Amino acid sequence: MCAWAIREIGVTKGLQPVKLKGCPVFPTEGYDIMEFSADNLAWTSRRGFSCGLMLLIAALQGCANTGVDESRGNDGPLNATYTVGGRTVTLVNGRAEVPAGPGASTKITTEIWGKPERSDLDGDGREDAALILVHDSGGSGTFYYVVAAIRGDGAYRGTAGVFLGDRIQPRTIGIVDNRITVEFLGRDPGDAFAEPPSVLMEQLAIYDPDTRQLAQVARDFEGEADPARMTLQMKTWYWVKTVYNDDTVHTPVKPDVFSLTFTQDGRLMVTTDCNTMRGSYRVDEHRIQFEQMLSTRMFCEGSQEQQFSKMLEGVNSYFFTNRGQLVLEIKYDSGSMIFR
Repeated sequence: MCAWAIREIGVTKGLQPVKLKGCPVFPTEGYDIMEFSADNLAWTSRRGFSCGLMLLIAALQGCANTGVDESRGNDGPLNATYTVGGRTVTLVNGRAEVPAGPGASTKITTEIWGKPERSDLDGDGREDAALILVHDSGGSGTFYYVVAAIRGDGAYRGTAGVFLGDRIQPRTIGIVDNRITVEFLGRDPGDAFAEPPSVLMEQLAIYDPDTRQLAQVARDFEGEADPARMTLQMKTWYWVKTVYNDDTVHTPVKPDVFSLTFTQDGRLMVTTDCNTMRGSYRVDEHRIQFEQMLSTRMFCEGSQEQQFSKMLEGVNSYFFTNRGQLVLEIKYDSGSMIFR
């Protein structure tokens, strides 16, 4: 459809009427559409008055509906910055591509699957978006993530991604309130990746306005996260922030990098923005203790690893929230580490 607005700009002579393709003739008796360009569009009355004709659309393309998604604007979800697989990715028209390493011919690519699903995720009355990103690091895997793009003043801010699976087949993505649901075809545990995905699965993620990130909810949960059914071993936990009782807040400079993975046999694996650590853990009801922690010894300037490690040393208990979060309590009630 074409939307028209008219304003009088003076008297013009000698213009010849031409037929305007792609739009109906302006429906005002006594006027003819005139020849136009992107910076000169006019129509003339037979009584000698010339008035400017301004299209009320984003671009002047003969008034035809191009079918292009508006999210392809410079400030749209297809041009926002996200974190997937521990990497910060800035999309340009829905795609990002960087070399896998210095001088490498292999490319790491990230691109959108399908189209963004739009709704108000943070309750501010503005339209946000949820989308699926396909991340190919140049190896055998093709990894899928769901992310959110939150509309701010003039631009969209992307979140860290919630991992969906490797070489899956997405089907739908939907939003209800702050909940994002992705339906896809995956595989049962033990199935070979050579087999096409055929098992219908669903992943729920909840947008948390406090952390401004997505919180993953276990696939077999009914509704929102149920703390009574959550376990340390159910997933890899990513550090969101640490809040101390004096209202001091520490957050990771690089989201989706600091993580904890608990195994059923009591082992703990830790990743940071520099090194990896391994150790063990003991649990007595909701009390927890980390032991025998060993780390690689790489130096990284500006790393938050030492700060993060010191926090873990002080942890003595834990609990889960109905937002799908793991909270590690620091002894003497001095603060809490929050993971999603």
